[in-house]
Amino acid sequence: MILGFLSVSFTSQETIWLDKNLKQTTQDKAVYYKVGKKLDGEVSYFYRSRTLFRKVFYVDGKLEGIFSEYYNTGELREVGKYVNGQRDGNWKVYYKTGKIMKKGRYSKGDKVGIWKVFYKND
Repeated sequence: MILGFLSVSFTSQETIWLDKNLKQTTQDKAVYYKVGKKLDGEVSYFYRSRTLFRKVFYVDGKLEGIFSEYYNTGELREVGKYVNGQRDGNWKVYYKTGKIMKKGRYSKGDKVGIWKVFYKND
């Protein structure tokens, strides 16, 4: 009985199609999508190919907590943290190879201090 309820509630969630700026659009113009309208707790965004694009956390509609973004081939692209809807703390951006491309700090949404850039040495 419980299993049936869970499967019905999951499958009834709406697919929200999004453009490159994560604004709602039609399916034929979409670059990304997410399942359901909620902006609370963990929310995952996907490429049209169904691979994970971004995993974020929301509290009361604002970004809050760990932010992870991925290349369309699945490798981690960027990781950091949001506080009260703004980038805060240490952030890193990676090449597809997994090597760090750049890293630095944000404070209340602004880049602060020294940002290090690493060149891709194949």
